[in-house]
Amino acid sequence: MNNLVDRFLRYVTFDTQSNPSNLRCPSSEGQHTFAQALKQELIDLGLSNISLDDNGYLMARLPSNVDYSVPAVGFVAHMDTAPDASGYNVKPQIVEDYQGGDIALGKGDEVLSPIHYPELHNLHGHDIICTDGTTLLGADNKAGIAEIITAMAHLINNPHIPHGDICIGFTPDEEIGRGADLFNVEKFGAEWAYTIDGGPVGELEYENFNATNADVIFHGINVHPGTAKDKMVNSINLAARFQMMMPADETPECTDGYQGFYHLKSAEMSVARSELGYIIRDFDRAGLEERKAVMQRNVDRLNAELHKGHVELKLTDSYFNMKEMVEPYPHIIELAKQAMIECDIKPNITPIRGGTDGARLSFMGLPCPNIFTGGYNFHGIHEFITIEGMQDAVKVIVKLSEKNRTQLPLIL
Repeated sequence: MNNLVDRFLRYVTFDTQSNPSNLRCPSSEGQHTFAQALKQELIDLGLSNISLDDNGYLMARLPSNVDYSVPAVGFVAHMDTAPDASGYNVKPQIVEDYQGGDIALGKGDEVLSPIHYPELHNLHGHDIICTDGTTLLGADNKAGIAEIITAMAHLINNPHIPHGDICIGFTPDEEIGRGADLFNVEKFGAEWAYTIDGGPVGELEYENFNATNADVIFHGINVHPGTAKDKMVNSINLAARFQMMMPADETPECTDGYQGFYHLKSAEMSVARSELGYIIRDFDRAGLEERKAVMQRNVDRLNAELHKGHVELKLTDSYFNMKEMVEPYPHIIELAKQAMIECDIKPNITPIRGGTDGARLSFMGLPCPNIFTGGYNFHGIHEFITIEGMQDAVKVIVKLSEKNRTQLPLIL
């Protein structure tokens, strides 16, 4: 545990923001630089089967220390940070023994306030690592990496703790949906795994959204506005009409729990051509298909009303709910629940209102639920994490590794 915070503070100095406009993998040079540093750290720790491929996937193994066969378990985290906020020149600050009230972020007017983030009321007495208000922190997911490596170091330094083979994997570009694209499941070698990529202490997740990207393209006709009567078709107006046709109460700001949504996330506008970018989310596969059908019906309806110009819809599925791939192996969830309980942590099984590498990996033959890191408010300048939460994550990883020493059914 002594090196956990030092590791994390060192990791967040690497600028690893992924770049959705770059089709290379990894999409940013900073991820490659970070991966090289992590590789050397794993070598120094004495792990085995260490490999870093040209696409930035870093894998290693801690060999079993028991003399009987048990399934290999894996732990996965991602190296990139989200494009939503800068990850350059991160300056974390530690608030020791938090006693309530606003936390000033840096020297400006930005604060971390319990009025906006009431979970702070439950963290009195905790040591909080937050930002200086100019960047994100990077706990998503450098905290997960620090926790996994610290757990491996603890097991190496305490060989009396029995465990089977432990596989660890660090992926690039998770934040832009590509983290599992080139992940070699066979090479990784685990029978199942856990992403360490969740939020508050106790989170255990094996359900996530089914996800589709929807791009709606509006083709208009541009002529000089002075002679536009009965000739111009302003695609910006078409886009506005389409958005008004969408369900107003089925957006992220109006939904929670198991409710799905349509989210307008981007817009490019001009008279001749406009494009609206949506993401569609639903926990039920049939519900996702119905949402896609709603989008298509609205496009068809608008096209039927037009005499000139037209609208097209492009749908691209992103990932699906890992639940259908994890539920056949209930011992994976039960192991995590029991590990938390034995660490005096109450498991909080919740659905992920998003996705993780684990969702994609589960459909690639590696069932992979998600476990907490101890962090909050990912992807923005109000991101923070507690040192106690990070320590709890390390304890759970160690306990999971230890509990997996008993013989369990292999996943075929």
